[in-house]
Amino acid sequence: MATFGNLSDRLAETFKNLRTKGKLSAADVDGTVREIRRALLDADVSLDVVKEFTAHVRERALGDEVNKALNPAQQVVQIVNDELVAILGGQQRRLQFAKNPPTVIMLAGLQGAGKTTLAGKLAKWLVKEGHTPLLVASDLQRPNAVNQLQVVGGQAGVPVYAPEPGNGVGDPVKVAKDGVAQAQRAQHDVVIIDTAGRLGVDAEMMKQAANIRKATNPDEVLFVIDAMIGQDAVTTAKAFQAGVDFTGVVLSKLDGDARGGAALSVASVTGRPIIFASTGEGLDDFEAFHPDRMASRILDLGDILTLIEQAQSAFDEEEAMKVAEKLATEQFTLEDFLAQMQQLRGAGSIKKMLGMLPGAGGMKQQLENFDEREIVRTEAIIQSMTPAERKNTKLLNGSRRLRIARGAGMTVTDVNQLVQRFEQAAKMMKTVARGGMPQIPGMGPMPGGGAHGGGKRQAAKGKKKSSGSRSGNPAKRATENAAIAEGRPVAGAQAPAGSGFGLGAKGGAAPTPSAEDLAKMQKLLGR
Repeated sequence: MATFGNLSDRLAETFKNLRTKGKLSAADVDGTVREIRRALLDADVSLDVVKEFTAHVRERALGDEVNKALNPAQQVVQIVNDELVAILGGQQRRLQFAKNPPTVIMLAGLQGAGKTTLAGKLAKWLVKEGHTPLLVASDLQRPNAVNQLQVVGGQAGVPVYAPEPGNGVGDPVKVAKDGVAQAQRAQHDVVIIDTAGRLGVDAEMMKQAANIRKATNPDEVLFVIDAMIGQDAVTTAKAFQAGVDFTGVVLSKLDGDARGGAALSVASVTGRPIIFASTGEGLDDFEAFHPDRMASRILDLGDILTLIEQAQSAFDEEEAMKVAEKLATEQFTLEDFLAQMQQLRGAGSIKKMLGMLPGAGGMKQQLENFDEREIVRTEAIIQSMTPAERKNTKLLNGSRRLRIARGAGMTVTDVNQLVQRFEQAAKMMKTVARGGMPQIPGMGPMPGGGAHGGGKRQAAKGKKKSSGSRSGNPAKRATENAAIAEGRPVAGAQAPAGSGFGLGAKGGAAPTPSAEDLAKMQKLLGR
């Protein structure tokens, strides 16, 4: 995650130095704690939180749980992970829904924190969870705030209650109260109230937010905080807690490149849990906040559970079974390949998903250079083909490839490379589907790979090469060819080299055992 990238790098470097030590001394622990303190302070984590965090880590690292551990370095990483989970709120906290709908959710925060966009993200997330939310435009101060919420609501497919035009016109408290009444009439089970923010904390804003809370009696008040705000995050959070008293926190702009560590302080300082996190500009870049998963990401330990959840939400199990059947029967086509790519894109940013893998911090440069537009270009090439061409790539002659390249805005070389990659990938997948081991380009044949056709090709290749003499001397070559034709041994020829499975190295035919050899074998086996 970009926001905590620098913190992740610093912590990973600190733990890397520990792994070379078989046993940790007090000096090693103090040095590690000192580096952790510097990393957290550089990341803008609140000083009070850093002091408490490092004190707990040092106390536990010097305790018996590390002294008796088989691998002290790993134990220290586990301690840091546990403490990170603690300052991020401990257990995941879900939204609390009202027993009698509608559930009222009020959004509060500074101007520019991303409340309006987040209202659309939350609404779309609730729709996926089976709810019927209504957005209420109570931000009547910021220019075009009402219009923005209507646009976001349209993108999310959620209705917006906006009786006032905004831009300084209308009573936000009355709009919020009427919005809840409208939700009851229209039978919406969730109401999301978007309130006004200011560039800084002031009494007028707090009074307006407090009045809206009093009028609507919300079940949840979510404080939206910009993860890039810096040390002022703690001051702002305390001010909103005193003035409005929120029930949960939402972190926005976690995809930014700021240090962002102040966001780690909010849950610990306010005692309020982080419930959601916004990880990008798209309406789908929104997820429930899991303290343990976030701690794992910060420590570059990966977030496999979130990755699996995203994949499950995007991939159709029935469709996957059909693709597997086509692979097994060698009917996998570019049409199927295109459908799989579109499902992969539906799972979200591939770069972000790769970043959830353990050790992704070590591939930072490769991830930065990864261009997701390549998938769009590949789709354009396939979509420029006719249905017949997608089903049978052998139809793609030179003129067809030129037409496809022009239709996709690409070059013939791009088309050729795509077809070549697809044919290689399809061949590998077919081998795997039949239970074989694929031969990966740049590597030798995999053990046992010959059982599905590879060995036969190698054998034929070997026979072709050994069918005649390869001597550079014409007289010697004629003599050796005559000996081969008559079945006589060739002087100086090498015996077939054995392999680990008792076969010739080039797949040549094994010599037929004699009757005497068979009798010896039966005697050896006790028959």
